[in-house]
Amino acid sequence: MEEKLKDLRLDYGRDRLEISDLQTDPIIQFKDWLELALHTEGEIEPNAMVLSTVDADGLPSSRVVLLKDIIDGHLVFYTNYLSKKGHDIAETGHVSVVFWWRLLQRQVRVQGIAKKLDTKYADIYFNTRPIGSRIGAIVSPQSQVIESRDLLDEAVRREEEKVEAGTMPKRPDHWGGYQIEPKCFEFWQGRSSRLHDRFRYTRESGHWSIVRLAP
Repeated sequence: MEEKLKDLRLDYGRDRLEISDLQTDPIIQFKDWLELALHTEGEIEPNAMVLSTVDADGLPSSRVVLLKDIIDGHLVFYTNYLSKKGHDIAETGHVSVVFWWRLLQRQVRVQGIAKKLDTKYADIYFNTRPIGSRIGAIVSPQSQVIESRDLLDEAVRREEEKVEAGTMPKRPDHWGGYQIEPKCFEFWQGRSSRLHDRFRYTRESGHWSIVRLAP
């Protein structure tokens, strides 16, 4: 296996990126790239992002979540407040996310501060989710140890009975949204021989500055 891993490589070359191609506002630039990813056939879940959090001891954790909105320049996702990521955000607030669009050979990295989103947005979004997803949010003690899958399935069954009796699931207090205020963006375009194009936006005195980074 080790030899196979060493031999795995893909030489990129689909596109190039110059500073003249970039919007002055990274949110607009991100929306442009996301829009293209959304309309690229075969690009699976283009709103998927690897979210990394840091706990009070400085230990990082990463997992894949889904971007569900962009509100006033903030990236929005939803989760269980009592999950590992929820505890980390409550302790430090520091997060980073990575988007990877394989077919476009593009990556976007964002660093920022995460805070809870106004519950009015969480209520609206929760009620648009499939019934099964709503029930899952209610019954799952996310990130906590559970004795068996059977206990989880039984909790789901009880909620399904309520739905069958006419009671629609309501958003639980432990579930809602987070908004990430970006402090730094990096846009990456794959190039041949690993000489990729990289540009970083940082916020300075209320304005965004852009620099090219070596690959």
